[in-house]
Amino acid sequence: MGAEMTRIERTEAFLRESFEKSRWMKENPLDKDYRLEHSLRVANAARLIAEGEGMDVEGLVIAGLLHDISYSEDWGGREEWWNHGRRSAQIARPFLEGLGMEEARIQEICYGIAIHVDGKADFPGEATAFARSVSEADDVDRYDVYRIYEGMQFDKFSEKSLEEKEAWLAEKVKWTEARLADGAATKTARRLLAERLNYQRDFYLRLSLQLGKSRL
Repeated sequence: MGAEMTRIERTEAFLRESFEKSRWMKENPLDKDYRLEHSLRVANAARLIAEGEGMDVEGLVIAGLLHDISYSEDWGGREEWWNHGRRSAQIARPFLEGLGMEEARIQEICYGIAIHVDGKADFPGEATAFARSVSEADDVDRYDVYRIYEGMQFDKFSEKSLEEKEAWLAEKVKWTEARLADGAATKTARRLLAERLNYQRDFYLRLSLQLGKSRL
């Protein structure tokens, strides 16, 4: 017999199975691929934060894997998107109970998942450094290099006029500077986020400088 699966391996299997069974994901395979890849990257960022801060590595990695599990369901609109952290926590709880985790640990994982979108949960809990680290691991991926490409593609940057491109880049520089001013629950998260935001800011500034040479 093979070795018994770890809790993290069981969680990844649950995530993949949930997405594979999802009707919405079957109809939107590219979104399924992105959401799975994003969830795995968030889990890896969660591992870095947990290891850097001496936190519960297994618990935070599992929280990262499950933070967007509700994407497997059909949504009705923007309001349900805002609720997807709370819904993900509802889906995660019985699975975590099935892993044999103690209740206090489940509570903290679920609270972190629930608040990762808008800072609000639908059950009592404390925004501990661990709980806040779920959203910060999410941000580590959202602020990384892929999102530069994704944002430019989504906003059809290549189709904009020169002036529109320059205005778009100026807004992105302002956004990254605002995000750099935000706090974080841990030193490790602050470092990881600053590395990525500074890279984005430098990219936007360098591209803006290059575009500025399109005039004599």
